[in-house]
Amino acid sequence: MSAINQSGWRPSAPAKGNDAPPTFTGNKALMLEEALIFEIGDTSTTGVEVAAPVGTTSKLGSLARTAPIGLPGLSEPETVRHYTRLSRQNYAIDLGLFPLGSCTMKHNPRLNEKMARLPGFADVHPLQPVDTVQGALGVINELAVWLIELTGMHGVAMSPKAGAHGELCGILCIKAALEKRGEGHRKVVLVPESAHGTNPATAAFAGFTVEDIPANADGRIDTEALKARLGPDVAAVMITNPNTCGLFERDLKTISDAVHAAGGYVYCDGANFNAIVGRVRPGDLGVDAMHINLHKTFSTPHGGGGPGSGPVVLSEALSPFGPLPFTERYGDGHITLVEEETVEERHPDSFGRMTAFHGQMGMFTRALTYILSHGADGLRQVAEDAVLNANYVLRSLSDVLDAPFAASGPCMHEAIFSDAGFAEGYSTIDVAKALIDEGFHPMTMYFPLVVHGAMLIEPTETESKAALDQFIGALRSVAERARAGDPSLRTAPHFAPRSRLDETLAARKPKLVWQEPVATAEAAE
Repeated sequence: MSAINQSGWRPSAPAKGNDAPPTFTGNKALMLEEALIFEIGDTSTTGVEVAAPVGTTSKLGSLARTAPIGLPGLSEPETVRHYTRLSRQNYAIDLGLFPLGSCTMKHNPRLNEKMARLPGFADVHPLQPVDTVQGALGVINELAVWLIELTGMHGVAMSPKAGAHGELCGILCIKAALEKRGEGHRKVVLVPESAHGTNPATAAFAGFTVEDIPANADGRIDTEALKARLGPDVAAVMITNPNTCGLFERDLKTISDAVHAAGGYVYCDGANFNAIVGRVRPGDLGVDAMHINLHKTFSTPHGGGGPGSGPVVLSEALSPFGPLPFTERYGDGHITLVEEETVEERHPDSFGRMTAFHGQMGMFTRALTYILSHGADGLRQVAEDAVLNANYVLRSLSDVLDAPFAASGPCMHEAIFSDAGFAEGYSTIDVAKALIDEGFHPMTMYFPLVVHGAMLIEPTETESKAALDQFIGALRSVAERARAGDPSLRTAPHFAPRSRLDETLAARKPKLVWQEPVATAEAAE
């Protein structure tokens, strides 16, 4: 009988796979070995035979294929089995806890999927006449109202397709506002070390110069350093709150007041909004623009089942500069889209369009379903449970893993650890690979850069205590092995379809095209 470990989870008996003899097929019971499609198919055959057309002339002209395409042909059973076997080697949120920090990989309620698949939403076309899509426009409009209410902002742009796209939208609004008031010379955007990596990339893409603001000892913005850098050349500051160390920026209102007094704007990265939704309104903290990852806060993590969506809420100062199109409801209940052709009379300061059409209908439907099914009290509980689960992970592991900011108080939605305390020669990568043997996807590694050997864990609000206990038990076991210098850790994973790869070589010299193996002549007897 196995003992119950400190976290309360009862581990199973040790695996004996390494003691078993190799199989002829390479299969390990139901874990089936699968070759590349080029290795099991044949480029000279095809799975479907179609007779050559008679009495017709090709319209392709010079574009007609003149040589074999070189793709392998498989029968239908071979094709189905190939991709089914590959899918069984994937990790997914429907299999277990997904501890990626900063990524908010959580359970997607099936009710949301059912609503998104209703014909009136799933089959809608962006070029349909407005009168035929009043229901879809109603969903977009109602969701927009909710997002404004939850954030305490003035307006919202619904068309951005994801987080980084939303960041660009917000920064372009800021750029347009500065140019409108004749201050296009402001070309510097300040980005703290604790911000998401997309923030400086977005600012640079929009034509700004990026300058770093250091973090203080407890992992938050050095407010005095930021204030000292403000000046007539500063356009904005981009702050992630809660930040990538999993900590709430307590001085954000003070920072916002200082930035506004210096003539700049405040952009807040809202990718971690699920940690504060229902409890904190960014508008009350002086934020001018903030994107919201619908696919992280309000269901469908990272496009699982649909693409991303990153609406941007805007302050009263920036709302006039938001992109087209946007929905507008008339007194009789009719909803329309304010489009390019009415820009001069209805939205003269808009910087233009972010994308051809209005947004992601499936994501809008999922997000509104999530909001309405939770209600005000449920959304507040989302944030509370996310924070509770992260702190449970933090405190349950802080005796075996170094938690650099644990002394500064509770974390928010994610817990961060470092590789300090491991035996010499052991690092975060060894822990991550050993977690694969335990049946978990590794946590986010080596990010944020302000923590050496960072391990960033976000359990999300949808995990039960039992699931957290199992993960904590597994990570405790691996961490203890790393502290003790267990040599088997250096060659993990041992039970995955593939052993540890040379990831550096794979990144620097990837093989992206299939090449037939070169036949080697056998030596004469």
